[in-house]
Amino acid sequence: MRRTPSRRLVAAALLAASVLIPTATTSAVATTVTATVSLPGADRDDCPAGSAGGLGRTTTARLDKAVADVRRQAGIPGVVVGLWMPGKGCYVRATGEADTVTHRPMTTDLYARIGSETKTFTVTALLRLVDEGRIRLDDPIARYVRGVPDGRHITLRQLAEMRSGLFPYTADPGFVHDLLSDTSRSFTPREVLAYGFKHDNTFAPGTQFEYSNTNLVLLGLVIEKVSGQRAADFIERRVLRPAHLGHTLLPGGPEFPDPHARGYTNQTLSGAVADATDWNPSWAWTAGAMISDLHDLRSWARTVATGTLLSPETQRQRLRMLPTGFPGLSYGLGIFESGGWIGHNGSIPGYETVTVYLPSQQATLVVILNTDITYGGQEPSSLVARAVTEIVTPDNVYDRPVPSNPGSLR
Repeated sequence: MRRTPSRRLVAAALLAASVLIPTATTSAVATTVTATVSLPGADRDDCPAGSAGGLGRTTTARLDKAVADVRRQAGIPGVVVGLWMPGKGCYVRATGEADTVTHRPMTTDLYARIGSETKTFTVTALLRLVDEGRIRLDDPIARYVRGVPDGRHITLRQLAEMRSGLFPYTADPGFVHDLLSDTSRSFTPREVLAYGFKHDNTFAPGTQFEYSNTNLVLLGLVIEKVSGQRAADFIERRVLRPAHLGHTLLPGGPEFPDPHARGYTNQTLSGAVADATDWNPSWAWTAGAMISDLHDLRSWARTVATGTLLSPETQRQRLRMLPTGFPGLSYGLGIFESGGWIGHNGSIPGYETVTVYLPSQQATLVVILNTDITYGGQEPSSLVARAVTEIVTPDNVYDRPVPSNPGSLR
C-alpha cells in the first residue's frame, strides 16, 4: 500500500501490484546482528553454527556480504536465508532484528506469515481431490460455487493458473479502505469475493494471465464444498500431515504461534510505517493467510516441486508453465518458475517469503523477511533471493520481475 490504500496488500505476493510509488522512509534498519542457528528436528546438524556449511569460506563470506548489503540498502529489519545444495553445502543465516523496539535479534527458529505461498498448499489440496476423482480441473466453478461472474465458463484449472479474468478483490478501493480502517476485522470468503464481483471481468477466461487472489479464495470454497470439511482442516489432514509439516497452519484469525518476529509495513491509510504483526489475515484466507517456519518451508519446497503428494500425471499438469507476459516468469497451477527455480513467494503486510527449488541441482532456497516495504519498486524478498542466486547459481538467477498492476493490494 505504498501510496494509495489500493496498492499492495493483497495476499501475498506475487504479481499483484507492484510498481509502487517510491516510498517514504522504510522501517528502522536493523543492527548488524548475525545468528547462525541449527535447525530443529532432523535437519539440526545440517549447517552447524559457525561453520562454512561446506560452501567454503569465500562463498559464505560473499553471501554474508550480499545479504547484508541488500538488508542495509532496502532498510529490511530482519532476514533469514536458508540455502541447501546437495553435494556442495548449505548456508543458514539470520541477521538483523526481529523487533525494532526491543532489538531482539532475528533467529532461524521463528514462525512467519507466508502470504501467497499459501497458494501452493491450497492448490495441492485441490489436486489431491483431482487424484481421488472427486473433481476435474476442467469443471466449471459454477458447479461448486454460485454467483461467480461467467462462472459457467471459468474452470478450476483457469482459477489455479490465474487465467480466469475475475477481478481481484484486493484491487477494489472499497475493500482496501475497509481493511485498513480496521485491521482487526474478520472477513468471510463470501465477503471478500463480493468486493471483486462488483466489477466486470477483466478478460475472457483462459485468454490472459492476471494474478488474482479471488481465484484462490474460490478454490478454497471448492475444497470445502467437495470435502465437507473446513479448508484449514482439509489442508491439515491431506497436505500438512502427509508432508510432515508440524509448524505450518492456516489460522482462523490473528493468532500467531511463538516465537515470531514483529512485522513492519507501510500499507496503511496514511502511508506511515506500522507494526502489522497482529493484523487479522482472514481477508487472505486460502490465498495468503498461512504461517510456517524455515524448517517446514525447506521441506515443502522439494515436496511441492517434485510432486511427492500427487500422481505423476497430476504433477505434470501442475508444472505445465504458461507465459505470464512478464519476461522470465511463467506460471503453472499455483506455482511459478523463475530462472529455473520452481515454487512461490509470499507477501502480506509485515512479512515476505520466497520458497523455491532448483531441480537441476536439487537445491532449495528459503527467504523470510519481517517487512513487505518495497525498495525502488521491488519486493525486498526478491532482492535478497536474487543476490543469493547470483552468487551460488549464476546460470539460474531468481529474478522474479515486478509486474505493473497499480491500484491493487497484494
